Amino acid sequence: MRITKITAMGLLLLAGMGSAKAQDPHYTQYYVYPSWLNPALTGVFDGSARVSAIYRNQWGNIASPYQTPGVSADFNTNKNAAFGVNVLNQRAGDGGFNYTTAYASMAYSGVRFGANGYKRLNMGFQLGMIQRRFDISKMSFGEQWNPSTGYNPGAGTGESLSKTSATSFDAGVGVMYYDAESGKKTNLFAGVSASHITRPTDQFSASGDAKIPVRYTGHAGLRIMINEVASITPNLLYMRQGSAEEKMVGAYLQMNVAEDADFMIGANYRIKDAISPYIGVYVKEFLIGASYDVNTSDLGKMAKGSNSFELSLSYIFKRAEKTPEVKFICPRL
Repeated sequence: MRITKITAMGLLLLAGMGSAKAQDPHYTQYYVYPSWLNPALTGVFDGSARVSAIYRNQWGNIASPYQTPGVSADFNTNKNAAFGVNVLNQRAGDGGFNYTTAYASMAYSGVRFGANGYKRLNMGFQLGMIQRRFDISKMSFGEQWNPSTGYNPGAGTGESLSKTSATSFDAGVGVMYYDAESGKKTNLFAGVSASHITRPTDQFSASGDAKIPVRYTGHAGLRIMINEVASITPNLLYMRQGSAEEKMVGAYLQMNVAEDADFMIGANYRIKDAISPYIGVYVKEFLIGASYDVNTSDLGKMAKGSNSFELSLSYIFKRAEKTPEVKFICPRL
């Protein structure tokens, strides 16, 4: 049992931390958790307020898999400004690892151009905190194993850990362009953001000056109308943090199947990592989605084909005041 737990921890650390290269959690349905992806996405929806929740379970057949729930809420004002909050928590591993972020975001949407101002440029920023902690009493180290006598929990580890929790101030910025004009054959949206621009400390050892590297993100998509009731949206995501990269491409088909209901189906491919089919239903103001990551990397083979899944739910509160009927073009996935 002890060997199984250590093996599981090793796989989890490799999968989630990339040998300390990748610092942040990620979602396949990244547009469901918008202001974490890019603070400029705060308020980019057709309504007065939006509430979203997402849950990811990664490496489920390992003893203590990654579990990453996130919730967010944002609302628009009539002053070209939107505000939001988001909270994420990740639990993983036999060592009781826990990662929590909490941010407040603001976006300015007053830059509009083109016919009737449907081409829009949002600029956003977010401020918040990152907290990490672990339970060292639940951890095992190589120095505690003796080839003759086996595991000895009382043996010294040689690790110099000054604390088991740390909280740091954090900030990020972003820009988002989108075309909200209805009746067009194509509508483009694209954004860039930089997270951890304050370089918060990530220090558990008694010496050293480790800092969380800046996470750079680029994302884009193109909504293409096939006919009056169906569209297809190819999209892409690129993230870089330190020496770690994530590249994802995909597309989804959206079909209007009833007066107040759309059906969505698609898939993303995280390059050299996973294929992720997606299905969603948009009923009135609710958007319910599910995705499943089928791992294609060598690490997936080591973990005996362990895959990941996500569930998401969003609700948009419609505006109380009457506005011109415009089909608002914004990213869904």
